[in-house]
Amino acid sequence: MIRRHLLPQLDAALTESPAVALLGPRQVGKTTLALEVAKARPSLYLDLESDGDRAKLSEPELYLAQHEDKLVILDEIQRVPQLFQTLRGLIDAGRRRGRGKGRFLVLGSASIDLLRQSSESLAGRIRYLELGSLDASEVGRKRLAALWLRGGFPESLLAGSDAASLRWRADFIRTYLERDIPQLGPRIPAETLRRLWTMLAHQQGGLLNAATLARALAVDGKTVASYLDLLVDLLLVRRLAPWHGNVGKRLVKSPKVYVRDSGLVHALLGIADSEALLAHPVVGGSWEGLAIESLIAAAPAGTDAYFYRTAAGAEIDLLLQIPGQRKPWAIEIKRGLAPKLDRGFHLACESVRPNRSWAVYGGVERFPLAKDVEAVSLIELCEILAQA
Repeated sequence: MIRRHLLPQLDAALTESPAVALLGPRQVGKTTLALEVAKARPSLYLDLESDGDRAKLSEPELYLAQHEDKLVILDEIQRVPQLFQTLRGLIDAGRRRGRGKGRFLVLGSASIDLLRQSSESLAGRIRYLELGSLDASEVGRKRLAALWLRGGFPESLLAGSDAASLRWRADFIRTYLERDIPQLGPRIPAETLRRLWTMLAHQQGGLLNAATLARALAVDGKTVASYLDLLVDLLLVRRLAPWHGNVGKRLVKSPKVYVRDSGLVHALLGIADSEALLAHPVVGGSWEGLAIESLIAAAPAGTDAYFYRTAAGAEIDLLLQIPGQRKPWAIEIKRGLAPKLDRGFHLACESVRPNRSWAVYGGVERFPLAKDVEAVSLIELCEILAQA
């Protein structure tokens, strides 16, 4: 098992909150992480996609009350959303008896229904944690190239060959479009959603232009917005918001959009191996997306992420506003071994005045690149952020 950064946070959350929701895409490792946590305490695991386990909950209050002394893990809870009301009653009853923490760990694919049901029923009783795919600092330097090509879903990353990994990702995409998303409620034509997902992969890291996407899909702008909201809610796509600091400049207001897993980007575009990736126009956006996901995952809890761009062309790829720090960290992302900073980065830093400035690049050494800017590897900056 590759150790996940979230494990200590999950352990701590279970000691502080009655219920914890661990949200993330399917196949990202939520069940593995939950069972790892369960080893340290009495626990009960129920898979709500199993007919047998769902049958046990025909009278959920009676059944779960018998296991008050255990951590109850409810996997794929969006399949039985009516359970949230039952959990609320059990949590409140347990609190009155002094059994108020670490009662339930619910795992879900971050559906809109799941978030709405839990927020309505368990307000003040639940903490949310997000588990993404494996990131650069979790897999280490030796697997970084494979992580970039194959993405961070464990089955894909650890497949026996690049071809086997690509087949897994193709099946994952097909299953999500044809089975999982329809089960979550929205009735969206699978082919239309695939086309949108593929267009976002082609434009990896580009500014969102909903009107252009709508014309290409022959739908209206509101429909595109709803489809994009769904992919964001399922943690498959990231909308990176523009920096909103008062710097007296005309700032770009549209978000940048990334398919969150680089392996899915490559599968959607039919990129089979490293040579094809290096020759493809998406190569820069793909590396940038991997770096951004890894850095956000490594940053302290509560960190807000942005990008900065002015109408005149000044730009910072990633701004991280770390809790307790007045100014953000500015990060420029370069794929090559000899990074060079554009004039636009220096102009942007003059306006933002970041707390620290970095240039992530493809090498391993750390060295000064310009005044107050250090070049650093992706994995090392992840380690620095983890200690921030």
